[in-house]
Amino acid sequence: MTNRRDFLKHCGGAALLSLGAMPTSLWKHAAWAAEQAANNDRVLVLIQMAGGNDGLNTVIPHGHDEYFKARPGIGIGKGAMLKLNQELGLHPALTGFKSLFDAGSLGIIQGVGYPQPDRSHFRSMDIWQSAISEKEDTSSGWVGRALDATVDQHVGKVPAMTLGSEKLPLSLVASKINVPTVRDVKGYHLQLGPLSDSAAKTHRSMLEKVAGQSAAAGSDLDFLRQTAKTAWSSSEKLRHIAANYKAAADYPANGLGQKLRTVAEIISGDLGTRVFFVSLDGFDTHSQQAAAHQTLLNELSTAVTAFVKDLAGHGHADRVLVATFSEFGRRVKENGSLGTDHGAASQMFVIGSKAKGGIHGAHPSLRDLDDGDLKFHTDFRSVYATLLDRWLGISSEAVLGRRFPTLEIV
Repeated sequence: MTNRRDFLKHCGGAALLSLGAMPTSLWKHAAWAAEQAANNDRVLVLIQMAGGNDGLNTVIPHGHDEYFKARPGIGIGKGAMLKLNQELGLHPALTGFKSLFDAGSLGIIQGVGYPQPDRSHFRSMDIWQSAISEKEDTSSGWVGRALDATVDQHVGKVPAMTLGSEKLPLSLVASKINVPTVRDVKGYHLQLGPLSDSAAKTHRSMLEKVAGQSAAAGSDLDFLRQTAKTAWSSSEKLRHIAANYKAAADYPANGLGQKLRTVAEIISGDLGTRVFFVSLDGFDTHSQQAAAHQTLLNELSTAVTAFVKDLAGHGHADRVLVATFSEFGRRVKENGSLGTDHGAASQMFVIGSKAKGGIHGAHPSLRDLDDGDLKFHTDFRSVYATLLDRWLGISSEAVLGRRFPTLEIV
């Protein structure tokens, strides 16, 4: 009979720990979290707009004369923007987002930020991804802590993953869950390390043997059996999906589009993945911003729009919510290089059939500024709290360290 020691001796533990939760007998959690997420198959897709997106040229306050005075060179004209109402409009590259807004599937959360904003890319991104602004703490991310708090639900599953990144983003760093990074579905397979053919064959044989054994429910060997079984079946299942998946939308041939297509494939693979993380880089637009920003927003809009259509075509629209974030906005006044410098408050988008579409909150004042930057009125952790409590069914207070008011965005 194979026991835990024999299994770990042969497999080194790496094959299992790379795919999900560690043995549940090591941690006990409140029944509340398990009950909240029982039978909850909702998915959250986080899109990082890395570099500090210029929110003022994304959602344009055309009803404010101060906007045009501050941006005579890079401001978007009233005739070019996609008007949402008498005050706000979208960048002309966001035609897909405008369609989603009109359909009630896109929500715009205005004035998002946090107290005493940091304008350093690295520090500000750590704050957004750790959800801790009061002190420097990169030991875990907010999603990682959410997974840790519900570790019992993730046995034998792949609860989160990041797409297209060599390094795990801080948001997904956990202490009890090891989150994988995935390049594409075809490349996703059970990794057994740099082994010889004979050693790899032995490891695979051991996995199959453990996966087929019975064990007392809740025991460590039961955990290993379930995880081994899932590790084996998920890689095989995804390879099959990659070969046969037919997208229900035409994805753009850009980086974000291909990442989101992969996310759609994995969602269809039903691995129990609750959170996906993807990044679109290049938003640090200090000079000659107009063309670069248009290209980036077009990539965002076309990719997300195709993703939403694809999900609907496969019957997953009601399960999936997309949320965007960036480490900060840009300054109100354009600089001498027809660009914008690091700022503070900006907006976030929430997208999906279950998102509450429309505009949430007032646009920050363009007169009452914080050293040239917009002042926030909505803490980004209130958005996170809403995504945790109302979408994923995970207690936000335990994850964020205190209670933040939730928003009517889902």
